Amino acid sequence: ARSAFWKQYQTMFSPQGKVFGEIPFPTYTTFMVFDSAFGGGSALEHQNSHLGIYTPQGIGQEWLASVTAHEITHAWNVKRLRPSEMVPYRYDVPLPTPWLWVSEGITDYYADLVLTRGGVVDSAAFLDATTGKIATVGNTVPVALEDASLSTWIHPTDGTGYVYYPKGSLAGFVLDILIRDASDNKRSLDDVMRELYRTTYKAGKGFMGADWWAAVKRAAGGKDFTAFNQRYIDGREPYPWDSVLPLAGLKLVTDSIKLPRLGIESQSDSTGSVVTTVQPDGAAAAAGLKVGDRILELGDVKVTGEPAFQQFRERYAGKDGAPLPIKVLRAGQELTLNGTVRLVTFTNDRVALDPAASPKAIRVRHG
Repeated sequence: ARSAFWKQYQTMFSPQGKVFGEIPFPTYTTFMVFDSAFGGGSALEHQNSHLGIYTPQGIGQEWLASVTAHEITHAWNVKRLRPSEMVPYRYDVPLPTPWLWVSEGITDYYADLVLTRGGVVDSAAFLDATTGKIATVGNTVPVALEDASLSTWIHPTDGTGYVYYPKGSLAGFVLDILIRDASDNKRSLDDVMRELYRTTYKAGKGFMGADWWAAVKRAAGGKDFTAFNQRYIDGREPYPWDSVLPLAGLKLVTDSIKLPRLGIESQSDSTGSVVTTVQPDGAAAAAGLKVGDRILELGDVKVTGEPAFQQFRERYAGKDGAPLPIKVLRAGQELTLNGTVRLVTFTNDRVALDPAASPKAIRVRHG
């Protein structure tokens, strides 16, 4: 896993060097801490390095490369190019800004591009990541990107506290498509980032709203983005996927699929998965599962972490009504509960290639 990650890591710098016109450091260091007491992943960027603290289960996972690409991109976008509210940067006071959707969200879009441009993932993985962000935003309370950027400082409890990451990433994706469409793929969001880097960071200042939208307008050959800003950045309207995606030779496809579901929420580690919530009408409730149970086995699938649930879904797909013995550890004793496989219908939208795309749309898509 170390060798594979090292190969991925070495591809993550050249794409951003090309976007911004330089690699602004002689060396770059990534500190990676894998702590079994940590349940997820968190990382923080610095001028020519970053520190990440992760669960050991992240080793070899695609998301680890994504987080790393995100933090490396911050060496350009945030540690150098940043909103005027954050220049000069101070660590002793809060620095609220309505531009976190650019600083974090568009950084996240470029993390996806870095992995694709560097060959770490293919275009299908890029579309899968985009699909996931569309679903995340669609399941979140509607909020303006500017509001989400500001309100994160007070930690809102309605689920919008960090939505500027996926929603801001999608804003970058949409702007990239619109700029490429307006310029027949001759210019892109890359041109916006490079211009602002040169005219603001290199000039010793942060960018303002007028700087951002003027650069976007120039890249798009004079196309006006006032209404776009009002509707999708300062406003709460959903992104117009039906009109935007075809410009890049893409479309939204709706799939319907039946999957085995237990009806629980849980927290996993290498010794199993502890149930934190049981839905009253789910298969787990019918089998007698309780909050606090540690699931050891689902049928013939041993639960040794979060991937076990995907294995369960694959193993019991199409077996509605089949017996499902569930082995749990409850109050120090192992119990086997008699469950039943229950298939639940899910409807999902996904971004897919449009086979009827025009030559221009294909150029944009390849770009």
